[in-house]
Amino acid sequence: MKKYLITLIPVVLLGWQKGPVQEKAAVIPAVEVSMDEDIKPIPAQFKAEELTTRILSSYHYRKTRLSDSLSQAIFDKYVDGIDHGKLYYLASDLADFDKYKNSFDDYLQKRELDVPFAMYNVFRKRYKERSDYIQGLLKEEKPFDFTADESMNTDREKAAWAKSTDELNDTWRKYLKSEALDLKLSGKADTAVISTLKDRYKNRDRALGRIRTEQVFQMFMNAYAESMDPHTSYMAPTSADRFKQEMSQSLEGIGALLREEDNYIKIVEVIPGGPAFKGKQLKKEDKIIAVAQGDEGKMVDIVGWFVDDAVKLIKGPKSTVVRLQVISADAISGTPPKEYRLVREKIKLEEQRAKSEIVSVNNANKEYKIGVIDIPLFYRDFEGAQHKEKEFSSTTRDVQKLITELQTSNVDGIVIDLRNNGGGSLTEAVSLTGLFINRGPVVQVKEGQGEVEVQSDNDPTIAYDGPMAVMVNRFSASASEIFAAAIQDYKRGIIVGEQTYGKGTVQTLIDLNQWVPKETDQLGQVKLTVAKFYRINGSSTQLKGVMPDLELPTAFKVNEFGEGSQPSALPWDQIASSRYEPTNNINAKVVDQLKGKYNQRLKTDEELKTLVKTLNDFKEARENKIVSLQESKRKVERAEAEKKRLAMKQLGEDNADGEEEEEDGKAVEAPKEVKKKKDIYLTETSRMLADLIVISKEPSLAGTKKK
Repeated sequence: MKKYLITLIPVVLLGWQKGPVQEKAAVIPAVEVSMDEDIKPIPAQFKAEELTTRILSSYHYRKTRLSDSLSQAIFDKYVDGIDHGKLYYLASDLADFDKYKNSFDDYLQKRELDVPFAMYNVFRKRYKERSDYIQGLLKEEKPFDFTADESMNTDREKAAWAKSTDELNDTWRKYLKSEALDLKLSGKADTAVISTLKDRYKNRDRALGRIRTEQVFQMFMNAYAESMDPHTSYMAPTSADRFKQEMSQSLEGIGALLREEDNYIKIVEVIPGGPAFKGKQLKKEDKIIAVAQGDEGKMVDIVGWFVDDAVKLIKGPKSTVVRLQVISADAISGTPPKEYRLVREKIKLEEQRAKSEIVSVNNANKEYKIGVIDIPLFYRDFEGAQHKEKEFSSTTRDVQKLITELQTSNVDGIVIDLRNNGGGSLTEAVSLTGLFINRGPVVQVKEGQGEVEVQSDNDPTIAYDGPMAVMVNRFSASASEIFAAAIQDYKRGIIVGEQTYGKGTVQTLIDLNQWVPKETDQLGQVKLTVAKFYRINGSSTQLKGVMPDLELPTAFKVNEFGEGSQPSALPWDQIASSRYEPTNNINAKVVDQLKGKYNQRLKTDEELKTLVKTLNDFKEARENKIVSLQESKRKVERAEAEKKRLAMKQLGEDNADGEEEEEDGKAVEAPKEVKKKKDIYLTETSRMLADLIVISKEPSLAGTKKK
């Protein structure tokens, strides 16, 4: 990376993608502002605007200059950030705003903030109108008729802006009725339903009343930053402080990063090593709608809360119990929330280490022992490594020990499980690849100026040269994609699962105050995309990710999750290939044979046939965004949704109630055959690996060396 970047930027984020962390970081001042009072910018924000604009336009990888077309993208993102569901602004407001659409580039260049703040203040006015309507409706003796046959579309993505207040009122009446019906069907009495809704919307009023100038400015600057790419962002001073806390060594609670979106508290990331991760109960994009303390505590509704207020309820002392009501990210419309019980822990990010198990599969009447190494994160204790500590935590060191133990147990092949691994240390991704190859390049990093750096494994020794497979899914990202791509390019093993996330970019943090050392006001930080990852064959991992050699059934549509779901994602492209020597372990003929055997099982294996049918039914059901507001029909819809959820759970797709044995935090334990909830995907991957062993006629692990 060029020297000017080193002098400007103290911290480089090469791996673990945390998504929109800045939203979680929004610190809410205690002082409430009257909804009749306009929010105005402060002097420090004009300085921050100028610096952020200069940095984004000059140093972002994309090198996109401010223009009218970019202005339109910023405008659209800003409006979407304020009123994503099109539930407050009227069509007339958007018509008034239209004259600003080509001017946002000028505002950024000329240090102007009046228009963005004026647009937000219009939203505050509309919000006050909605709030008055909601509270008025909830004062009625019987505000909802659940016998009336009407329905509601829960998908607001393509909805038109309401043309009148009456139209918006009717939309909100249906939303409130739907929420009321959910509460009623969960067992609440009619009076309790109305009381809960009143409290819910009063909490939202209080939350919005505490939005101050810092949050509005951050929203505007992020509309610009995220128009460049999804991983670039601006963090206001208090948000930057919170981000530093999140990057520190320990977190206490359930082990999940949260954000607020569309009035819900959503999960951004499940942290490896935490209670939510170990219990496999919570997933990315799940919505938490209520929180209770202990086994007997009353559920507190948190719909409409700010994330900081919700976190105060969810966090708590180690070993205490918290219960959550959760709507799954992939829930069918109308699905009732599920309640999960978690025991809080103090989580150190490095404590979640790689672990192993042995599974047995039958192939042609012969039992094969398959070693499985689960790597949830590419971790590395950089400080320990720098001080040459003997046992510093390292993914590569731990996996090497696990390989040795699996070999001692005479496994026939090894599966590396990278499902849901969001990345981590680039150093570890390179060195881990080195355990399986002789020597050579692993990944190429290209910066915005065009300079390409090749990261290589220079150690000729190999820890394991036997048959191997790598499991990936849609949420395998960054460092996971680098490892999987290298194994694929070297033809060292088969890649099994789903197309990966597609995050092939490198981010850097810039403290704006470093640019103006004499500035007394805190100006915040910018997270900036400065480079892209490329495979050794020259293809970028950006956007396309890694395509598996053998695809397993999936519950997701193409681009439903992942980089491809982000309109501003950087494009896929290619650079020159590195020089490397692939093995002869895998070739097109071998892959075709493996596909043939797998396709045959898809026709004959009852579990696989049921899995495919269940997933297809589930995807089809999720396509329907219309829910009934009639009680009798809603009950039927919920029953059908629950039936499909249970079918998914029984097939192992949903491990919400799965239990795992307690971990003692040790780096490695002797591999053992464990009895636990069946994982169809792991079973099928093990069968594929057994097929590979038979096809290649190389079942032994002879000739391996320790790295």
